[in-house]
Order: sequence, then structure tokens, then C-alpha cells
Amino acid sequence: MTIAFTFPGQGSQAVGMGKELADAFAEARNVFQEVDEALGEPLSRVMWDGPAETLTLTANAQPALMAVSLAAMRVLEARGLDLTASASFVAGHSLGEYSALAAAGSLSVGDAARLLRIRGKAMQEAVPVGEGAMAALLGLDFEAARAVAEEAAQGEVCQAANDNAPGQVVVSGHKAAVERAVEIAKGKGAKRAILLPVSAPFHCALMAPAADVMADALSRVTLKAPAVPLVANVLAAAISDPDEIRRRLVEQVTGTVRWRESVEWLAGAGVTTFVEVGSGKVLTGMVKRIAREAEGVAVNTPDDVDALIGRLIG
Repeated sequence: MTIAFTFPGQGSQAVGMGKELADAFAEARNVFQEVDEALGEPLSRVMWDGPAETLTLTANAQPALMAVSLAAMRVLEARGLDLTASASFVAGHSLGEYSALAAAGSLSVGDAARLLRIRGKAMQEAVPVGEGAMAALLGLDFEAARAVAEEAAQGEVCQAANDNAPGQVVVSGHKAAVERAVEIAKGKGAKRAILLPVSAPFHCALMAPAADVMADALSRVTLKAPAVPLVANVLAAAISDPDEIRRRLVEQVTGTVRWRESVEWLAGAGVTTFVEVGSGKVLTGMVKRIAREAEGVAVNTPDDVDALIGRLIG
């Protein structure tokens, strides 16, 4: 059994996430406390008590999702899991790359929390509210979706932002261009084409101001080589060099999240089991559609922890 640990991105947040882990394990409580202290505010209270609209704010959701992932990882480690011995790779969906790097010892939890707060705020502020949009094009392959985005741009920005799974591509850009993409996609045979309830047009050229902010922020933190290689979103291939990781994290702000290709690359590298660590089961669902021979396992409750430790350690 060859394992990759994966870490979810925005959209996986839910009020109450991580609470069961915090109630059951001191190691999880310590991570939430560390994140609260790094941010100088009780983010854990918002995570557990809501309101949902406050948790969903990009500047909150990003560090919050990382906190849940790292809380679960610390619990697994306390129960005997050794990442280097258990996993061949780590990967994360968008902000999940920061979780993956923290899990692999490349970034401290505190630095990851602060970087994700900066990243969330910068991505939110890069485009005035109402000027950007994102839409899911379902039933078109990536090349067809990219062609739709190019046709819809008409001098504005419209790009393929997320290649999530076969027939599930998200486009991002100026609102009018994305609305054109929705109509064009329907005419090209998309099963569904729907605007998404997001606060900004992530992973497109409109995020360039946020990329500049992240280049500066990342230049100020220590990045070590991860304990196992990171499969980077913008490359869909493994990297370990800290300078390259820093560079790819900046590119990722405006670049396409190549998740389908990343999972395909991992499967091609021999990964048979994808362990999603953190809130929700979004990535586990995608794995089933991308690498049908592989197994997807989600770990976000004490029972999930017990089940995985039982399998890996006995």
C-alpha cells in the first residue's frame, strides 16, 4: 500500500469542524490554540460556534481549514503515525498546499496560519466585490472548458481555474466573461454550468495583486525541505526544493489548480491509497472519479483516526 496524504481546500469548511478532535485529544487542542495565538484572535471559536458567514470569509476559512488538517495530523502522529514511513507524497488543493507543507514539516503551523490569513485577505482584496466570478462547468473535459473560457473572454479575463476531476472544471475571471462562459458551455454540451457562491475570482490573472503580496510574505518565512515530496498544484508533479516550493506557491495564486492531473500523476507513481486529512470528504470523492483503482480515505473524526491507525500500525 503506497499512500499520499491530501489536504482539502476552500469549500470544505463547516461550522463545528475539528470540535470532536479537540474534545477528544490534547494534541488537537494544542494546534487550535497555536493557530489562535498566531493570529491573535480566537479563530477556533468561529470554527466551532459560527456564524457560518464569518467562517466562510476567505481570510478565516483558509487558516481554519489548515488548523483542522494539522490537528488531525498531530493526533495521528501521537498515535504512532510517522509521515515519512507511512506516506510517499503530500498534496493539497489550493490552500491545502500550505496544510500539506506544514504536515510535512516544511512550514510551522504558526507560519502557515499567518500566511493563509494574509493570502485570504489579499485574494479577497485583489478584485472589488461584484467585479469577479467563478463558475463550474460540468460534463466538459479540461480542453473543452479551456476553449470555452478563451471564447468567453472577449478582452476580459476568463480562465480555467480548477481542473478538479473528469468533467468538473471551474472557470474564473471578470463577472461578465464568466457569465458568457456559462452560456457558451451550455451550447457546447455541458451537463450543467453554474455560477458559484464565491467572494472573489480565485486562480486567474485578476489575482496578480495577491500573488505580489504572497511573494513578499513567503520571502519572510523559513521553508524547509518537506519530509516527503509535495505534488504541486501548478505542476502536477513532485517537488522538494524550498526555493521552488516558494516560487510555485506564488504562481498558484493566479495559476490553474491541476488537481485531476496531480491525482493521475500520483496514481502513476504507484499511490494506491489517498488519505484526505481535514474537514469534509471533497477530495476523497474526486479521487474516486480520477483514479478508479485507488482507494480514498477521509480522516476528520476520532473514529476515523482509530480506523487509519488500526490499518497502518495495528
